[in-house]
Amino acid sequence: MKSALLICRKELNSYFASPIAYAVMALFALIFGFGFYTASRDFVRFSLQSQMMGQQQPMNVNEQIVRPLLGFASTIALFLIPMITMRLVAEEKRTGTIELLLTSPVKDSGIILGKWLGAVLLYLCVLGMSMINIALLFAWGKPDLKPVLIAYLGLILQGGCLLAIGTFISTTTKNQIVAGGVTFFVCLLLWLLSWFTAFDSTATAQVVNYLSIVTHFENFGKGVLDLKDVVFYLSMIFFALFLTLRSMESLRWRA
Repeated sequence: MKSALLICRKELNSYFASPIAYAVMALFALIFGFGFYTASRDFVRFSLQSQMMGQQQPMNVNEQIVRPLLGFASTIALFLIPMITMRLVAEEKRTGTIELLLTSPVKDSGIILGKWLGAVLLYLCVLGMSMINIALLFAWGKPDLKPVLIAYLGLILQGGCLLAIGTFISTTTKNQIVAGGVTFFVCLLLWLLSWFTAFDSTATAQVVNYLSIVTHFENFGKGVLDLKDVVFYLSMIFFALFLTLRSMESLRWRA
């Protein structure tokens, strides 16, 4: 575990030593901030219209601002996660440092776990940019904290799942662009699976729908913590990291 933490620190430092971390965080903050402005503007507009029409029913901040915003954040992550994972192993293979890494006394599991944890920490930093906007809602409004925390847990689990998939894909090529492109395609496919089976009730369609990351984020977005959704994300993380371990072992044998 100590070696994994050392590699995690190395990966995190390498992210912030290059423009990658700052570009990803700035891009997320810009897009999410625009979404926050739009959602807040519409909320205030509809609230004023309701008061002018004499409607006394209060508007729900969680349902009309927080839930759509964090769902929007999960969509933004589809485009940013490939930027985080594309260099994890592909860059090591391109520069030739992968041979030094594989011949080091660090186990393959420690290498994989450390690189994945480094990517997860950067992803948490990216999500942290959204907390600035959410904090404004708590400063000026009265949203319910529990659904917000559950939604963020869903974002973290979903991000960890996609980052694990991206880590595996990064071990299969030495070209960062290819690794990023394939990761984006796979993430987008997992996101669209629920659309493909929206009007199909067959057993096959239900299985395909279960594999969609959107299907399992819906409950988190509603503030509902369902064990089956947590198990799905954790299982996908374990499976993707297991495939990455097998891929790293094949690299060691070829080296």
